[in-house]
Amino acid sequence: MMLMGSSSFSSSFKVLLFMIPLAVLFGFVSVMGPRASTSPVILSNHPWLWSSFSSSSSSPNNNQLKIDMVASKAKAVDLHSTVVMAGVEDQNEGLLSDPLNLNRSSSTPTTVQPAVQVQDQSNSTMEIDGLNISMSTTNKTLGVAVAAATNETHAVPMKAERKRAVTKLEKLEAGLQRARVAIKEASIGNQTQDPDFVPLGPMYWDSKAFHRSYLEMEQKFKVFVYEEGEPPVFHDGPCKSIYSMEGNFIYTMEVNKQFRTKEADKAHVFFLPFSVVKLVRFVYVRDSHDFGPIRRTVIDYVNLIAGKYPYWNRSLGADHFMLACHDWGPETSFSVPYLGKNSIRVLCNANTSEKFSPVKDVSFPEINLQTGGLTGLIGGPSPSRRSILAFFAGGVHGPIRPVLLEHWENKDEDIRVHKYLPKGVSYYEMMRKSKYCLCPSGYEVASPRVVEAIYTGCVPVLISEHYVPPFSDVLNWKSFSVALSTRDIPNLKSILTSISPRQYIRMHRRVVQVRRHFEFNSPPKRFDVFHMILHSIWLRRLNVRIQNDQSAVTS
Repeated sequence: MMLMGSSSFSSSFKVLLFMIPLAVLFGFVSVMGPRASTSPVILSNHPWLWSSFSSSSSSPNNNQLKIDMVASKAKAVDLHSTVVMAGVEDQNEGLLSDPLNLNRSSSTPTTVQPAVQVQDQSNSTMEIDGLNISMSTTNKTLGVAVAAATNETHAVPMKAERKRAVTKLEKLEAGLQRARVAIKEASIGNQTQDPDFVPLGPMYWDSKAFHRSYLEMEQKFKVFVYEEGEPPVFHDGPCKSIYSMEGNFIYTMEVNKQFRTKEADKAHVFFLPFSVVKLVRFVYVRDSHDFGPIRRTVIDYVNLIAGKYPYWNRSLGADHFMLACHDWGPETSFSVPYLGKNSIRVLCNANTSEKFSPVKDVSFPEINLQTGGLTGLIGGPSPSRRSILAFFAGGVHGPIRPVLLEHWENKDEDIRVHKYLPKGVSYYEMMRKSKYCLCPSGYEVASPRVVEAIYTGCVPVLISEHYVPPFSDVLNWKSFSVALSTRDIPNLKSILTSISPRQYIRMHRRVVQVRRHFEFNSPPKRFDVFHMILHSIWLRRLNVRIQNDQSAVTS
């Protein structure tokens, strides 16, 4: 018995001696091991960045919004990470009537799994309004914290005696942060002088901040255009017809020396130069109703650039953009889930009911350049020489126009509505004779009539549902246009006649003032449509901050 007890005691003592060092070692590792750190959270809850920089009241009823910058804790996860997106498509209803409603956020995020090839690149975290991305090739936690409300970036040393070298990406982000601060200061400061043009008036949400932002874009913004792919689908597009801006932008971006960079590490955004119009023409089998060939082409292209370059995987496409004026642009973008949900989609068909999000997407104008230029399109008489109250001519196309034709076709001398114009009557001359030009949506929300009205000095009347007008991040469309819904069509005349002559003259003058932002020029001119498209992309890039943790460590 004694022997057995002694043996048991000896075994227990040996186990205890073995466990004590393990406990000490575990405690040491817990104290000295890597810790989760604070990662930056991105800027505002809306694309009106300059409004968000206002020093005025932060009340949600004030048109001058304030910047909303916070910090949140994030942990690095496995490479096959998830993308968490708030339901931003629900934030954009009623954009025309209340730009502040984009300040809402969703409380129910949706998890999206990777859909394209993902290389083993760097550890990255990124947040865009309502969208969090966190990636890591290992289980290490992040070691960098960024002060969100200042222009300073503070590196948290991995060890006390060592300091981390600044990466190219961090330098890029620091430059963007300085631009954000400059825009904020401009919003509350004096107007910047400009020999070419100084935006003024109620046509702009915040003219001073817009001007500063535009100047910052001119000084800093760089675009990398992927060179993979060959015409006719890639690096090409139509430069005439209602889809003309798709081809004109691709071409202008290709030859531009101010904004295009050949050094990808210096680029703020990355352009995917495929034409949806050309995809429909050369890849889609007509009348097949099979979208598969288009979808596979886009998937293969994104896989190609994701496999060849690190930039798509670094942000899961959030600093990439595509541009399309074709009606199938939105559908094409969802060929790759990250392209549709993360990337900046520059679309004519800016329909919030089809997941267009003004927080990250760009609405640009549909311009029907029948000859490839503006000859004969610009200009119109003064308000006193416009004898027709309202005008529309166009075929039955979509759900809105049949209602308009039913109520007004050939029924009123003041409201000239035609399915087909009488022989010998000029469409553009009718616009020049009219005070208001009716712009009903067709099957898709965009219409070239909006720009045609602006070109001829005719106040546009937007009759649409879920449409985000071009450059709404800058322009206050309510100051120079009329927005109606389908249910307003029967009361069209009473609505327009209720606008006082004085208010109409103001609106007409503002249409003429904003016209420069919709004019196509070759080569481009400052503040024209090409530069306004770029500025909208620049603004959305300012709303994103990308950070990686694969930086060199120096002693």
